[in-house]
Order: sequence, then C-alpha cells, then structure tokens
Amino acid sequence: MFATKLAAQPGPKELKRWQDERYNMFIHWGGIYSVLGSVWDGKPITRGLGEQIQAHAGIYSDSYAKVAEQFNPEKWNADSVALLAKNAGMRAIVFTSKHHDGFCMWNTQTTDFNVVKATPYQRDVIKELSAACKRHGIKLGLYFSNIDWHFPEASPISSHNSDSIPPLHHQYNLAQIRELLTNYGEITELWFDMGSNTFEQSKEMRALVHQLQPNCMIGSRLGNDMGDFTVMSDNQQPDYEIGVPWQSPASFFDETWGYRSWQKYVPEEEKFKEKLTSLINVASRGGKYLLNIGPKGNGEVVPYEKKILLRIGKWLDTNQEAIYDVNPDPFREIFDWGAVTSTPHKIYLLVMKQPKDNVIYLPRIHGHVTTASIFGEPHLKPVLANKGNGQIVLQLPADFSVDADFKVIALSFDKGYEISPTHLLTLGNKPLLLNHQNSFKYYSNSGIDYNSRFKSTVKESWNLKTAHAKTIKPVLWYTDQERGKKIDLTFDGKQTTVELKGDKAIVLQGDKTAVRWEKSYVAGPFFEGIGEINSQDPLLDMHKNWKNKAWIENPHAGKLKLPADRMACYYYAQKIIADKETSVLINLTSADGIALALNGENLLLHNNDKRAGEKQDVVLLKLKKGINQLLIKSNNMFQRQVVIEVDRNIPQQLYRKVLTPINVNKGKVYSLSWALHQPFTIHETMNMVNLSLDLQ
Repeated sequence: MFATKLAAQPGPKELKRWQDERYNMFIHWGGIYSVLGSVWDGKPITRGLGEQIQAHAGIYSDSYAKVAEQFNPEKWNADSVALLAKNAGMRAIVFTSKHHDGFCMWNTQTTDFNVVKATPYQRDVIKELSAACKRHGIKLGLYFSNIDWHFPEASPISSHNSDSIPPLHHQYNLAQIRELLTNYGEITELWFDMGSNTFEQSKEMRALVHQLQPNCMIGSRLGNDMGDFTVMSDNQQPDYEIGVPWQSPASFFDETWGYRSWQKYVPEEEKFKEKLTSLINVASRGGKYLLNIGPKGNGEVVPYEKKILLRIGKWLDTNQEAIYDVNPDPFREIFDWGAVTSTPHKIYLLVMKQPKDNVIYLPRIHGHVTTASIFGEPHLKPVLANKGNGQIVLQLPADFSVDADFKVIALSFDKGYEISPTHLLTLGNKPLLLNHQNSFKYYSNSGIDYNSRFKSTVKESWNLKTAHAKTIKPVLWYTDQERGKKIDLTFDGKQTTVELKGDKAIVLQGDKTAVRWEKSYVAGPFFEGIGEINSQDPLLDMHKNWKNKAWIENPHAGKLKLPADRMACYYYAQKIIADKETSVLINLTSADGIALALNGENLLLHNNDKRAGEKQDVVLLKLKKGINQLLIKSNNMFQRQVVIEVDRNIPQQLYRKVLTPINVNKGKVYSLSWALHQPFTIHETMNMVNLSLDLQ
C-alpha cells in the first residue's frame, strides 16, 4: 500500500482483552436529534436514519441549532445507564461524543455548540458517564463523526457522507480528539464514522490517539486502513473467516439508530430472539457485538429496548461461559440447530433451533468427553455416543426444548480434542498446485472511506493430507503482479519469509492462434459499490443476455473511458474461445475500484488506495477449452470517469522460484499458508492472484 511506517497498535494483551469482551453497548444520544425524535414541523420524517434528520428533513443549520435550547434531559442518569449495560451483560459502552450534526456532548473548548454552553442542561454528559462507568466496572469508548455539518469550514451535507475533510476541519477534529483522550480518563476505543480523510489525515489522527492513549483501540472507519479492528457493515453477521479483530455494530431497528418517537415495535419475544441470535452468531465467529440503544430526548432509555437488554442479560447470567473469553467455532461449518464456541477443553453448543429428532451430530472430532451438561437444566441429561469415525452423537432428552429460550450444552474433554479440517487436498504421486482459487481465505475490510471498502484477502491457507512419505520439492510461480513482494510462507507451523524477485523468467508456452477474443460489450452505469462480481446475476450472463439492450458493443480497441458519477460502475464483458486449455497474461488498467471474474470465479478485487491516477494489474487467465466468459467491474469513487483497458500484448512470462525440499510423513495432515510479510496495515489486501505453489 504505502511505503511508510505506521504507528503501532495496542499490544497482544490489550487486543485479546478487547476481543474477549464480545458484547458491548452502543448509545446514539444527541442533544438535538434525540429531542426531535424523527419529527420536524409536526410531521414524521420517514426518510433516512433518525440521527441524520437534519440532512433528510432539509433543516437549516440555524433552525436545527436552536433546538438545543429544548435539551434538558431530566431523566438521564449516567449511573443507571452504566448499570443497565452491566445488568445486560455488556462490558463496555461506546457513546456518541459527536454525530454528523456536530453537536458535542462534552464541554469542549473548540465550539460553543455543545451540551454545556448551548443547552439549559449545562452538564458535561461524557464526564458524568465516564465517572459512572468507572464506578461500576464498565469500560468507556467513544463514537466520533469525522464529518461535521455545523463546522463552517467543513464540507457541506451530502447524500453519501463520505465527504472530504478540509485542512481546518481536520485540525478541529484533532483538537477535539485531544480533549476527549486527555480529560475523560481511559477510553477503550474510538469509533470513527464516515468522512473521507486523506492518507496523511488518517495517519496523523491514528498517531495522536496512540500517543495519548496507547491502548485505545481505533475503529476502521477512520479510513485508509488505519484501524486496529475492522468494523463490519451495519447489522452484518459475516459468514466467512475474518483474519483480524472485528466488530459488528447492530441497531434495534434497521430504520434508525437514534430515537424515533413513532417507531413501530415487533413483539418483545421476537426482538429478544433476533438480537440474541445475532450476539451468538457474532461470538461464534470470533467477533464483538455492539448493540445500540437510542434514548429519548428527556434521557429516558426506551422501555422496550431496556426490557430486551435485561432479558438478554438474564440469559447471559446462565450461559455467559459460552460467550465471553471463548474461541470461535472450530468446525467451520453451519449447523441447522445453532452455533458453536470453544475453549481448548470445552465445546459449547448454542442451540437456537430444535434439532431434528432431538439429535445433534458433531463431525470430525476426536477426544474423550467426560461430561455433557445443559446450562440451567441440571435435571436434563444428554446421552452421548462417540462413533469410531470421528463423530459425536448427542441424544437430547425428550423434554429438551428451545421454544421458550435458547439452550447451551457444554461438552468437556479431559485431554482436549482435535477436529479434522475440511477441504483436505491430497498430496500423492501427482503434482499438486496451490493457488488463489483453491485456498481457504481470511478476510478483512480495506478502504479509503466507508463507501470505497471491499472485502480484502489478508491470508490464504490449505490443509494437505499425505498419501505416503515423500520429499516434496516446492516451486513458487508468480508474475510481474507479485514480483518484488515478500510473503510469509508457513508450513506445519514453521514460517519462512520469501522474497519474490531475482528469478529467471519462463515464457508461457500457450498458442496465441488457439485463442480468439470476441467483441467486448459494456453495460452501465450502475450505482453500486466496490465488491466481487455476482456471476449469478442474470444481467451478467452473456449466454442469455448477449443481445440484451443493457449491453452495448464496445467500439474502442484500446482504453475505454466512460463518464461516471460517484459510486457508479460499469461492467465489461467478453467471450474468449480457446481450442484447448491454455493460459494467457493480460494487463488490466483501472481507476478506482476493479473486480475481475473468469468463468464465474472472482480472481481480482481491490480499490485505488492512492486515490489518484490509474492502476495496473497483471492477471493470469487460465482458459478452459471452449467458451470462456470474462467479466470486469470498474468502479468510480474519486475520479470523473471509469477506466477499463484489457491489454493482451504484454510479455507472456512467469517467474519460477525453487524452495527448500520438505520431508512429509504418510497419512499426516499438514497446514500451509501465506500472507504478506509485514503488510502496511493488517487490513491490506494481498493482491497476489497469480501466485501459486507447485508441490511435486
């Protein structure tokens, strides 16, 4: 990404403490939007999120600011809020110090637009909350909006909220962060939101935070991959492996985070199970769940939200052992009946749906179970059977039911357990090629700002089962796309750093006459963000939609430049007909965001981390015999046009690096992985789609 040193992140101990919390409270409470409750001029504002009512209702700044005179929350009590979090089973609170409207909930010296100087309340909310959290053993984190609709020198309100941060606005933000991290005790995390900082602005903000409080965790929405943890999209529960510390922010209602006086509620039982399910899913996948409440303008926590929080807390009183200080699901598969968490000597089965025939099957597990117990139901005794094929069968009692409440079953192992990995590749007499396509991937989110984020690949791994004892002769193959990079290659726990340079070029032996490139077509613009190509989208099926009016024949032989608004993309499609299996290298030119798929398989995905100019990618296309479908999605975020160019007239060469031979034993399973060596940040995508390892 950028060749410059990045400020250090909190140490392993602090990272683990932050991750092990698992469940925290988010609070969206502001001196103006909470008073309005999503109502302006006596009418409900149904468009957009409640806390952004100023933008969605088109309220003049002076009219909006005057509402602060009504903010006198007589029902707000910091101790009650801290105790609510504690009784709900939450271990920290993340509070909105300043949302997009710029109203500050502390006694800042940077502006009079704050809770002490602009309201009749005249009390420093963050100071009181900080003291209350300390009294009750709750950590305090702060939300901070990078954008500010009240600061005169800031960018104006936009529809996308990924506005640039002018220099004076950046200095204003730095001054406010300095106050928050100096005057209010220990802050466990800073949860930045929106805006589009430059690289240097994000870097300076990160350095300031860690200078003032080295153990304060920084959220990824600071931008430019500067976070210590990645924040998922709102209410997202990822079904893929996250390779970095991560958090899932969740709202009680999809429509708003701040208070809406006219909000419609589903039955409490339904909402309780919805939010508890989300907490369990996030915990079982190794993340943190940040559940939001939106107190009223008078300071009262909405009774509906409070009841559900306390009910989750009651469930956690019985089952907390399965949520806190645990490891993720070691099976890496989805079970119809629920989810799994673990420790080295215990497996926790979090049952959310009645198992078929009241039987739970656990595959590929080896170990001696000493006890099987149901939390909160000591009279119910599961019947356990270990089958010789590495399967555990758990027969639940006839009166076991999850209709009223989710249940946790704990399996204890006296000497620990082992779970055989999935996706085993056999290492036998024939050569085995490991590459991007057959790897198990670990992800993060990489991006300049919220709208330019994409799912970045930070690590790739494989599990290899040996058919017999042999000496492996590993050979790395790479292209100019990977040349000059370093990777950490780990085999059976031993790590080696490999530099991809200085190797002899090998010319591809493909026959150009055996490959025919058909006409290319373009469709768009479409308003969608950077992301993988969904080849199942009917629009993108060239066989069915080749003559679809959405597709226009591309008249350009070279570089294609198309006008585009922000957050727009074009699709480029081309058929490639090969008389036989062969491989060709192309050079792909793009501007802001690019994705490439061949025959429905995504090969390339990244954005433009330098935010300017064009980017080049060398991509190895492995063509099958017959018709091949090439799809490219090019996004615009910061430029005024989308750029696409597929250049086939480049050197058709690979590089070959011979590695040290490895001895393996018969029947053993070996793990192998690679990742970038000392990446600029933990979120940086590898972008080494042509790298492969030939095991012979």
